Amino acid sequence: MDRIKVGDYAPDFLLKDNRGEEIRLTDYKGKKVLLSWHPLAWTSVCAEQMKALEANLAEFESNNTVPLGLSIDSYPCKNAWAKELGIATVKLLADFWPHGEIAQKYGLFRQQEGFSERANVLVGEDGKVLWVKIYPIPELPDIAEVLEQVKKA
Repeated sequence: MDRIKVGDYAPDFLLKDNRGEEIRLTDYKGKKVLLSWHPLAWTSVCAEQMKALEANLAEFESNNTVPLGLSIDSYPCKNAWAKELGIATVKLLADFWPHGEIAQKYGLFRQQEGFSERANVLVGEDGKVLWVKIYPIPELPDIAEVLEQVKKA
């Protein structure tokens, strides 16, 4: 599958969040959506990446943007992790089964390791991709850069 790029329409999806609620990308039509992919729950860089979304939620909201955290972990795992991290509002989505299906649709699945890239995909109000950045697995995305992209989109 080709990697998602700027100008593509973001594939819709139906995934459970950490609370077991079903979430569709199209539920957020009219808002920008930041799909913040992280390889695995319970790892330090991934934890900091997700905590940064929660810590900056007001700024995302003031820019008509919904941040979502995605990984291949199951939703019970994501729920326990969110509680551990103190993430009370941001939805952490479980691309668990079929394993990594949405990461595959976005061209972000690392077949050899069985998890997604660390990546940010900003989807516009019309469903088109506005920005994509793939990070080295050990690198924490710069939340200031992410917010800058959200503001200028």
